[in-house]
Amino acid sequence: MRTAICDQLRIEYPIFAFTHCRDVVVAVSKAGGFGVLGAVGFTPEQLEIELKWIDENIGDHPYGVDIVIPNKYEGMDQVDLDPEVLKKQLGALVPQEHLDFAKKILADHGVPVDHSDDDALQLLGWTEATATPQVEVALQHPKCTLIANALGTPPKDMIDHIHAEGRKVAALCGSPSQARKHADAGVDIIIAQGGEAGGHSGEIGSIVLWPQVVKEVAPVPVLAAGGIGSGQQIAAALALGTQGAWTGSQWVMVEESEHSEQQHAAYAKASSKDTVRSRSFTGKPARMLRNDWTEAW
Repeated sequence: MRTAICDQLRIEYPIFAFTHCRDVVVAVSKAGGFGVLGAVGFTPEQLEIELKWIDENIGDHPYGVDIVIPNKYEGMDQVDLDPEVLKKQLGALVPQEHLDFAKKILADHGVPVDHSDDDALQLLGWTEATATPQVEVALQHPKCTLIANALGTPPKDMIDHIHAEGRKVAALCGSPSQARKHADAGVDIIIAQGGEAGGHSGEIGSIVLWPQVVKEVAPVPVLAAGGIGSGQQIAAALALGTQGAWTGSQWVMVEESEHSEQQHAAYAKASSKDTVRSRSFTGKPARMLRNDWTEAW
């Protein structure tokens, strides 16, 4: 299984684990793979706490941090604006009707909601202004050797800054044209994510997308993502020219995961027919388990 990207990142196996759980990051990296902590939702202060814990428990193994900067978003021309001010401006774009709808659905299903605080139902603040402080925190940790962007090509000045600090840049894509933009911008690793992926995904199936992206950006290394949950699927990805697998949903199920027993049970019960691609969670197309929330949306 060893590929060229293993030597570049000093890992034994080309298996990348995207997760929001620091314990999973440590477990995967210590096992020879490459753990990647999803930073969205963390304040810079919270992210520092998480990365410090990872540093103290991961030994000499490397890991990565995943941020979110969409290519286009409201207020993107205000990158110098204070992140909290920008967050409030973006929050003002969410209509009260949506907040009322979300609260009612949750209340009807016994999900506790603090009606005095709408932040949990607001935009997450995915902007360059919110991501830049996260990047600066990550770059203070030498064992963090990769910064990935989950939505679009990172800004050129950010790519240059990360490179200047001796780290690599990765970015996810859902089409060959998006991959081309990443490569032209100087992204080091392209993650081709098929429509089967949990979370944000495009419409092209993985087995079609992976070789297209490999051909489009060669010799830039490509990781395969979308619907990978077994060694057989990793082998298939490697056979199609990728250098490794970027995986996510399967790590919800491991014992190191911080997810609840109810979430574990829902994943274990679900079949491949029980997912839907919906904008109901973040406003961008994401694959998730079909439930009363997605049906109500």
